Amino acid sequence: MQFKEIIGQERVKQQLVQTVKENRISHAQLFLSPAGSGAVPLAIAYAQYINCLDKGENDSCGECSSCRKYERLIHPDLHFSYPFFASASVKTAVDVLEEWRAMLMQDPYFDMDIWRSKLDAANKQANINIAECHDIIKKLSYKAFEAETKVLIMWLPEYLDKAGNALLKLIEEPPANTLFILIAQSQDQILTTILSRTQIVKIPKLSSEEVTGYLLNSSGLNENQAIDYSFLADGNLIEAKALAADTQSDSSGTFTAWLRMGFGNKVPDLIDFTDDAAKWGRENQKNFLKYGVNYLRECCLIISGAEELVKLPPLTFETAKKLSTHVLTLPMAEAIIGELEKAHYHIERNANPKILFLDVSLQLVKIIKFKTLPAGTQYIYN
Repeated sequence: MQFKEIIGQERVKQQLVQTVKENRISHAQLFLSPAGSGAVPLAIAYAQYINCLDKGENDSCGECSSCRKYERLIHPDLHFSYPFFASASVKTAVDVLEEWRAMLMQDPYFDMDIWRSKLDAANKQANINIAECHDIIKKLSYKAFEAETKVLIMWLPEYLDKAGNALLKLIEEPPANTLFILIAQSQDQILTTILSRTQIVKIPKLSSEEVTGYLLNSSGLNENQAIDYSFLADGNLIEAKALAADTQSDSSGTFTAWLRMGFGNKVPDLIDFTDDAAKWGRENQKNFLKYGVNYLRECCLIISGAEELVKLPPLTFETAKKLSTHVLTLPMAEAIIGELEKAHYHIERNANPKILFLDVSLQLVKIIKFKTLPAGTQYIYN
């Protein structure tokens, strides 16, 4: 894995490269990042750059013996630890190493749900148990086989629980030339004793432009679809890829047209829309409702005078601004959000989509056209 293969994160890449050039690599680092931002590939690329035999100015060479082994994740001085589902045949992370490598080689952007799908999880809880901690101590007590620096990359140390205390001495006083990289999503869930012994590297979520660019280059989406899915994913490349697996048409245009039908009390058009929506399939229906919730939250920002915080693309923003200025009020937007969230909940539980979308459509008419808000959504604003 080279830095050039990783989407975005240019500032973090430069920061990591600089630590190597200036010989100030902290022995225990915590990569704190939201899901889908690329922390795992960044950690692997960083380790590969550290151990590259012919480093470039900003990246590893990709051709030396060390890089070739890193590319296949088989370098003897590269170790991984991660949550797994313990059983009679699976006692430590090494027992599912082949599945881990296969998943990483297929796509280094993944989350716990994807990892779970690769394993025999049954009803068990994932964790990093005491046996795994002892195995880490054992592996890192050996001398390096080839590289100058041994590297342990631990994904989701939140799953360590109290077993993580067994690693404290090793993290605080590791063997010479040993690097710990912990990759976490929630700082609050990490043992404070471990947190205090690491240097935090904050990795931001990807920008909408970066996600849109990736979707345009790697999938058959048109520009409007890529922009919509990027907006929905909110910097999470994993979610953006999942959305791109479906090819529903322009969410922005469809959703605003639906609102206009409600405002115009165009019941025949709403019935036609309901018939079409019922054929989309459950995942597309959920994505459409989720898009509507996010879109209306942006409208709430516009209504509240916080336009500078709105993340909508220019053309969609202009449409949202007109709706927010001439049609919607804050209580109306909040009421519609409530209806969409309820619909999303019921779609997940296999509600009849035709009945559900017709009901929501009629609620839109009540809220937008007749300004009749459901009970519990009347507010007094100063």
